Amino acid sequence: QVQLVESGGGLVQAGGSLRLSCAASGNMWRFNAMRWYRQAPGKQRDLVAAVANGGSTDYADSVKGRFAISRDDVKEAVYLQINKLKPEDTAVYYCNAQDRYSGTQYWGKGTLVTVSS
Repeated sequence: QVQLVESGGGLVQAGGSLRLSCAASGNMWRFNAMRWYRQAPGKQRDLVAAVANGGSTDYADSVKGRFAISRDDVKEAVYLQINKLKPEDTAVYYCNAQDRYSGTQYWGKGTLVTVSS
């Protein structure tokens, strides 16, 4: 059973930083990539960042230069460093993984990031 558990969210002032963590149970190599999504109140869930098994990364245009995704396969964890936070970054941040063999998507329950102006 795959479980993804996010942590690290909280209330922060604009311009501040947070580091989100996602603890993944099981062998991370079964996933084709690890991703962070976010969902602001009343909006759809959007892809924020992704890191492939080889370490290559990709980011939404809105967060390039401010967010950094990384992974630690030994610790079975994925991280999202968020810098220069803006009020529009306020959202629930979700960790996502897709099984490379079955295509099954796995989601965590999310961690709330609130940025005050």
